[in-house]
Amino acid sequence: MGFRLPRVVDAKKILRRVVSTPLAADVPKGHVAVYVGETERKRFIVPVLYLNHPWFQSLLSQAEEEFGFEHPMGGLTIPCTEEIFIDLICTLRSL
Repeated sequence: MGFRLPRVVDAKKILRRVVSTPLAADVPKGHVAVYVGETERKRFIVPVLYLNHPWFQSLLSQAEEEFGFEHPMGGLTIPCTEEIFIDLICTLRSL
């Protein structure tokens, strides 16, 4: 657990988790808001560039299977744990 802490702390700097209003106005140009979590959804802002990566595409396919194209959150929802998502984003950033 202690070994993962620096990566999570670094991920907090990399990702800007937005807990405020779900308006698109707070999403910078070239980024997209996604909701992540299995029960409690947290909002992350990620670069649009990541959406084309095969690993991210796999998460999008899982989201399509689980939620279809309509979801009550009204946004892009990724059905995985926050930890897995942060690990993926950290890995994509280092490529």
